[in-house]
Amino acid sequence: MAAFAASLLLASVYAADPHAPAIIPLPQKMESRAGAFLLAPDTRVFANPRSLTTAGQLAAQLRPATGFPLKIGAKWFGGAPIANGILLTTKGADPELGAEGYELTVATNSIVVRAQTQAGLFYGAQTLLQLLPPDILSTNVVTQASWNIPCVSIQDWPRFRWRGLMLDVSRHFFTKPEVEKILDSMALHKLNIFHWHLVDMDGWRIQIKKYPRLTEVGAWRNNIGFDLDPKSSTAYGPDGRYGGFYTQDEIREVVAYAAARHITTIPEIEMPGHSTEVMACYPELSCTGEPYSIDRGAHNHYHMGVFCAGNEAGYVLLEGVLDEVFELFPSQYIHIGGDEVNKRDWENCPKCQALMKREGLKNEEELQSYFIRRMGKFVNAHGKTIIGWSEIMKGGLAQNAVVMDWIGGAREAATAGHDVVMSPTKFCYLDHYQSTNHEAEPRAIGGFLPLKNVYAFEPVPTNLPPQFQAHILGAQGNLWTEYVASPSHVEYMILPRLCALSEVTWSAKEARDWDGFQPRLTVDEQRLDKLGLNYRRDPFSPAQIPSAP
Repeated sequence: MAAFAASLLLASVYAADPHAPAIIPLPQKMESRAGAFLLAPDTRVFANPRSLTTAGQLAAQLRPATGFPLKIGAKWFGGAPIANGILLTTKGADPELGAEGYELTVATNSIVVRAQTQAGLFYGAQTLLQLLPPDILSTNVVTQASWNIPCVSIQDWPRFRWRGLMLDVSRHFFTKPEVEKILDSMALHKLNIFHWHLVDMDGWRIQIKKYPRLTEVGAWRNNIGFDLDPKSSTAYGPDGRYGGFYTQDEIREVVAYAAARHITTIPEIEMPGHSTEVMACYPELSCTGEPYSIDRGAHNHYHMGVFCAGNEAGYVLLEGVLDEVFELFPSQYIHIGGDEVNKRDWENCPKCQALMKREGLKNEEELQSYFIRRMGKFVNAHGKTIIGWSEIMKGGLAQNAVVMDWIGGAREAATAGHDVVMSPTKFCYLDHYQSTNHEAEPRAIGGFLPLKNVYAFEPVPTNLPPQFQAHILGAQGNLWTEYVASPSHVEYMILPRLCALSEVTWSAKEARDWDGFQPRLTVDEQRLDKLGLNYRRDPFSPAQIPSAP
């Protein structure tokens, strides 16, 4: 009850005081105090030995704008404040803050960030950065700046453990530095899951050494497609073909870059549908054996390629692919897609029909379940857990599978004991228009998802009984990129809607306050400017909020 009251008070303070610290996502508890700490050239950063890397990250983030080469020192015993020092420590941390929580105390002569884990310390450091003027994120020295940090006492922890963004790089390829820039914006707002949609019908983007044709052929097409201007993207190879892929070394580098920011990278290897690019490489894995082309340039659900469920060679290829994926991604979860499977090919395929008869499967929905369950067992045998879109529930849900709900099924999955990530289209699909005036917006796939609607999203379904609500791991925004071909367009589509989603997934539900969010976002947008990120300047116009899922 005390935390609830504090959250409500904090929301009202932000609504009433435009000078309150502009922190996004909103902390669980914060008390403003008189005075400020002045960051100066002789300020030192200290940490207990196990936290020196996190301290070094903070010092590195502070240096470009200030020009201060802040010295870093080890503090071996205790966690007491240090005069003119910033201390990051795991000593004396409150265990009730959890694995990602932190305490931040700013006094006039010292700063202490305390947490049980390095993730918590990192998030405390991000809050500290947001207490500084937005210029702190400048890449060049800001002259004649006064780096005052207002005195506060903060206790903070996330509401959900899954706070994610999905980026589709199949439709259009984005380079490693472009992906890492997006990870920076995620880290600043305490998002912790990067769902990397690496393969789909329009391009295979991950090097698999056992099957080189997947990138030699499947990573390229002859044109940009989707009726887009060819100049809207730079993803062209030396031979003029459109596309690209990440080498395994590049994959490792992105995974490490994300991990250093406490972001887990979860790969998606789509199956059994959305596999036109695989069938272009290995047509014998389809039901017809006919070659496919990925140069279609249009979203057609009946030409998305599907693995022949009755062909053992398809399972062999997918298992070989996943063997290499397991080595590249240390995450517990592997996303296997499972959505929008064209079952017409299965209906007319002798191999699929023979398999159904042999396994006693009543229909093609159960055949899909067979496929997913089989691949799920393979993933489980390697100590991993599968995630799939809503459709993996059809025909029966695989053991231990996690459902990513985009079109329903959260309640059914959670009450059956399965974990769920909420990602409904009407709140989380960032490829949708941000205005009803389409002429004033860059081209989008359709729909309407203004910032206010994202902010209004409640991840826990209203009809889910309390005893099952712990199965809602959290939520994520999805950016499908059919009509998003450049990194600046990616940034425009995700920002600032991702800022709103960060508050939905981190902050207390009771503290959600649109009027209080707006002035904080105005300051946060200045931070996005300093990071060189493109974003939509939202006029905070009223929007009709759809009903909760």
